[in-house]
Amino acid sequence: MNEISGNSSASAVGSDAILTVPNLITVVRFLGTPVFVWLVLARQEYGWGVFVLALMGSTDWIDGFVARKLNQTSKLGRIMDPVTDRVALVAVIITMVIAGFLPLWLLLLLLIPDVVLLSATLYFFRGDADLKVTLLGKTRTAALMIGTPMLLLAKALDSDFTFVLSWVFLGSAMIMHVIAFYQYFVALLQKHRELHLPAGTVQGRP
Repeated sequence: MNEISGNSSASAVGSDAILTVPNLITVVRFLGTPVFVWLVLARQEYGWGVFVLALMGSTDWIDGFVARKLNQTSKLGRIMDPVTDRVALVAVIITMVIAGFLPLWLLLLLLIPDVVLLSATLYFFRGDADLKVTLLGKTRTAALMIGTPMLLLAKALDSDFTFVLSWVFLGSAMIMHVIAFYQYFVALLQKHRELHLPAGTVQGRP
């Protein structure tokens, strides 16, 4: 969720508030993750797994919409929303790998750039680098959230067409993931230079 400008009362709600409607929706989305894992691994209820993922995907849009409409953006929401998305997405992919729907290489391709980016963020900023989510990053996440349940749906319906279409989304998502990683990493290094290198310093000179 992005910060938006507003009146003084909106700023008061949007700055340090914790118990907001968007944040509660984000928590509900996160709680959908263990339900999905249980449905797929313990129950093999792939149709219901698709339903849970669809609900999780819809709440990802709803919490941002509600935040803007109610002027309830918050610092916690800006951190919690993308973190919840990444944790949920990784958990879903791991579940799909364990269930045999996705190959291990896709999980590694998803995780390794994230680990590198997280390590660089902790090293340079000791925490949140406060980088804006890019359109490519959002599109990547959307493609993953479409392709993953579609793969389950292909299994539930025994549909070859749905299977191929799901991999179109997943393959596109992984290409975008690598490009988005490069963009975020470059932005991270640029922000580090701007914040920690003295203004006017000439490269190669003390």
